[in-house]
Amino acid sequence: MARHIFRPTRYHNTLGTAEPCLRIADGDTLVAETVDASGLDANEVAVAARPNPMTGPFFVEGAEPGDTLAVEIIRLTPNRRTGWTYSPLALTVLDPAAILDRPKQERAIWEINANEGTVRLRDAPAALAGFTPPLAPMIGCFGVAPAGGEAISTATSGAHGGNMDYRRFAPGTTAWFPVSVPGALFYLGDGHAAQGDGEITGTGIETSFEMEVRLSVLKRRITWPRAETAEEIITIGNARPLDQALQHATTEMQRWLGEDYGLDARAASHLMGMVVRYDVGNVFNPAYTVACRVAKKWLTKA
Repeated sequence: MARHIFRPTRYHNTLGTAEPCLRIADGDTLVAETVDASGLDANEVAVAARPNPMTGPFFVEGAEPGDTLAVEIIRLTPNRRTGWTYSPLALTVLDPAAILDRPKQERAIWEINANEGTVRLRDAPAALAGFTPPLAPMIGCFGVAPAGGEAISTATSGAHGGNMDYRRFAPGTTAWFPVSVPGALFYLGDGHAAQGDGEITGTGIETSFEMEVRLSVLKRRITWPRAETAEEIITIGNARPLDQALQHATTEMQRWLGEDYGLDARAASHLMGMVVRYDVGNVFNPAYTVACRVAKKWLTKA
């Protein structure tokens, strides 16, 4: 199995059927640079593709419609010492009455200290003096080309993946995407140095990254994105309103428990009713994201 190092010269602001930038074999490791949508930065070229410029697409040999692409997230390394966010809170997460008192939007710069493993707000208000959250790199937007020749904006998400902004898409997690076109056509980007649940200011700490992932083809069919860590299995629903995203994630979890763990609908309901945990991913962009988690300690392989 090979290890590919890819330095992009062009980016995409849609996930769709485009000319592959690189063809790789099933099981290969990919190291790829990604950029944020900051425009002209002192250490990078101007980025024309907005929002969420994607690196790719990568053609994975052997991936066919009906398969699943497994993306093992090995390493996410920020390429800059700074990143940026916006404030205040997004319109989508505030009571309507509170919007009247919302301050104007401003961009803030954060210092990224890889040695200390922290981030710090530059020019922080006095109330946040000493506020140094942990550096916690994650992938905000990644996925595969959707079916039917569509090209879907990287501002949103769907069954193909996309802009999910889910904090557990981090090193140690393997994400699964349903393959709809030959080669899967995998894209990745939108790296965040840190972010709370929901991306509730409209950004994480946006910065450029070097991302290392391993891409593998699974000869199985899924409907919505899935993920796996050492401790949990996770299903992802992307839709709006929020309850529809939750329905997609919950239904996909019930399917998974039946396929791999031998639980019929009634048995799955008993287990899920007691141990399911839900997370909120993106609630800023057009489609919202909900994750449904079950700890592996409750499961026995069928």
